[in-house]
Amino acid sequence: MPAWHRKLIARKRDYSTRGSRTGRPPTAAALKSLVLRLADENPRRGHRRIQGEPARLGHPIAASTVREILHAAGIDPAPHRSGPTWRDFLTAQAQGILAADYFHIDTAQGKRLYTMAFIEHGTRRMHITGVTAHPTAQWAAQQARNIAADLGARSAGPRFLLRDRDSKYTHAFDAVFTAEDTELLLSAPRAPRMNAHCEHVIGTIRREAVDHILILGESHARKALTDYQDHYNGHRPHQSRQQLPPSATEQPAIVHDLDDRSLLRTRVLGGVINEYRYAA
Repeated sequence: MPAWHRKLIARKRDYSTRGSRTGRPPTAAALKSLVLRLADENPRRGHRRIQGEPARLGHPIAASTVREILHAAGIDPAPHRSGPTWRDFLTAQAQGILAADYFHIDTAQGKRLYTMAFIEHGTRRMHITGVTAHPTAQWAAQQARNIAADLGARSAGPRFLLRDRDSKYTHAFDAVFTAEDTELLLSAPRAPRMNAHCEHVIGTIRREAVDHILILGESHARKALTDYQDHYNGHRPHQSRQQLPPSATEQPAIVHDLDDRSLLRTRVLGGVINEYRYAA
């Protein structure tokens, strides 16, 4: 094909300078706002029910367009829009939720140890139970009994236990909590954000403690985790608690004479973590 013919065809099929657009015209912004308003004010209506209201007002719109508008705005299909979200539920029930999760530690010799972390949503108090290389059903049930006894000695037991679907949670483990009228909440498969508080605590344990220590064995791991638990509950500030540790109940007194006070440092885990207090 000669060059003059290629240029002729190219000019003929050049649509960039044409004023009219091809395809379906975009949905008007006012109509999108109307659809979103209807979804917000009618949480039990699906996209087909919502489609009918604009049509009655003289704005015909396809059901698929309504669905696309809702999806783009991050609005779930009905009836999932009605009722509290997962975040709202956890916030409202925080005082009665206990979350649990397994995590592992690798020793200096390459041996893998398992332990279990519990966290109280309301106070952010952490409980790290025993350490073992073989998390059997009997071991898991014993950890459940230990934490249930500890919580029962301080206050009423938790209303909910939030855990994932790991096979290491046995029927004996669940039976300890159901016997105390604690309802089990299972997170969805491969959805760690549903147990985000416990996942975050485990990440904190790794970043601040065990990633900086050569663990020699079970007894060493147990001692290191106990020391970190004491630091976490008794000293470490938490943003969600206005910089108070989980065990604190009131804000400390404000110190004005900084130059006249001696600041003491306490080394935790051999200096991996430092705690600071004023001398009495």
